[in-house]
Amino acid sequence: MPETDYYKILGVEKTASDAEIKKAYRKLALKYHPDKANGNKAFEAKFKEISEAYAVLSDKEKRRQYDTYGSADFQQRFSQEDIFSNFDIGDILKEFGFGGGGSRGFGGRGGMGGSPFGQGMGGRQARPRQMKGSDLEYEAALTLEEMITGTSKTITINRGNTTDTINVKIPKGMIQGKKIRVAGKGEASPYGGQQGDLFIKSRPMPTPGFRIDGNDVHTTKEIKLTQALLGTKIEIRTPRGKNISLNVPQGTRHKAKMRLADQGIPLINGGGCGDLFVEIQVNMPGKLDDAQKKLVEKMAQTGL
Repeated sequence: MPETDYYKILGVEKTASDAEIKKAYRKLALKYHPDKANGNKAFEAKFKEISEAYAVLSDKEKRRQYDTYGSADFQQRFSQEDIFSNFDIGDILKEFGFGGGGSRGFGGRGGMGGSPFGQGMGGRQARPRQMKGSDLEYEAALTLEEMITGTSKTITINRGNTTDTINVKIPKGMIQGKKIRVAGKGEASPYGGQQGDLFIKSRPMPTPGFRIDGNDVHTTKEIKLTQALLGTKIEIRTPRGKNISLNVPQGTRHKAKMRLADQGIPLINGGGCGDLFVEIQVNMPGKLDDAQKKLVEKMAQTGL
């Protein structure tokens, strides 16, 4: 479905006030009014287009829905009947100085609900479509362990004067930016349609000793200078709570990173895991005693 930019149609900014929107519509209505169409189909189409834009942007709730969900989703939620509900084109044009209280050739509303432009495509009256309620969003605080194994959360949703407590299953891999949908747990429809949906999004909690980056996890491990020079074997605690032996090769540099494959957070749709990256921190001694200094001096003589 093509995008419909109601602001562009009226020639106003998205931040335009109600007065600016009304002024823009009046100017265009004067130009494209049916009395000036004289059978010009382009004028008729333009008048319908600007009237639809004004019907949406002059209604606070419709404008909020349009701004929130965008053109494509708005067109799914609102039929032409929904858009022109509570919109009396005759009274509006009268206010702008047009006589007759109607739109000749367009089938003015005349006190009846629905589109001011009469019948739809093929001469059939457009059938009203019930509008879905607004969607809600909830942030779930998740630990690293919960993102790895999945969990269940009992959450409370506030809807004005009412609250709803529901149990939600959180899948593995719910990293930052991921969402799951709980159908029918959003806002009730103001027009008798189906209830909106609830979207749960992840808010990862800090985990001591680990840093989360997407599905990958980072940690640090400190070793001595001699261990970095000669090589060593160290024990790493993974995010899953297991100990893994890691070989550190000789000559490892400060802040070198080593990768443990598939030890990170699972992908939410399955098909693998992120990795665990271990950053090696080489502990440089701040002060040497006499014996250590002599040993280093001997090493220096060998070219190290």
